[in-house]
Amino acid sequence: MALYEHVFIARQDLSNAQAESLIEHFGAVLKDNGGSVLDQEYWGLKTMAYKINKNRKGHYSFLKTDAPSDAVQEMERLMRLHDDVMRVMTIKVDAHEEGPSVVVQAKSYRDEKRRDR
Repeated sequence: MALYEHVFIARQDLSNAQAESLIEHFGAVLKDNGGSVLDQEYWGLKTMAYKINKNRKGHYSFLKTDAPSDAVQEMERLMRLHDDVMRVMTIKVDAHEEGPSVVVQAKSYRDEKRRDR
């Protein structure tokens, strides 16, 4: 099986719980097709550089997976059909980095600086 990283953007009018449930839903799709989710992160509601489907913000989510290509194709197909998902990006990687992603590291660094003030 191959290693993949997925980032998808959900509509801004969803609640945080609904956006996080999308991660669980698409992780289950992968598991049903023989793959596994190694790590998942919810990056939160972020402002986008340009409007997508009349939305200025979106809920960003990140998945690290180990799955066959058929499972990834099925998950991407279902993401593109889902009304709440605006964009999907999947990248095949040689190895996953250990620990949290750069986005989460930057957020925790900013939070620490705010607490120090």
